[in-house]
Amino acid sequence: MSVDQATVRRIAHLARIAVTDEEVPHLQGELNAILAFVDQLNEVDVTHVEPMTSVTPMAMKKRQDVVTDGGIPDLIVANAPEREGHFFAVPKVVE
Repeated sequence: MSVDQATVRRIAHLARIAVTDEEVPHLQGELNAILAFVDQLNEVDVTHVEPMTSVTPMAMKKRQDVVTDGGIPDLIVANAPEREGHFFAVPKVVE
């Protein structure tokens, strides 16, 4: 795929970037070089490569998706100005 000068101007307009007529040929060359590199990357065979989360092998840490009180409800409300049991007490804001 090749980018022409009209496409460079359209991309600049869509990106809200002010581009002078002198800058267009330079940007055209850079965009064409980027697209050529992407084409080169598309030639790499990755059919037997598994997705990775890191460059070092590691297992994802998993935990049960359960609702708990955190095990420390008294510590959570310890500095609350007002509380009722393990809950924060706040003034009514809706009439």
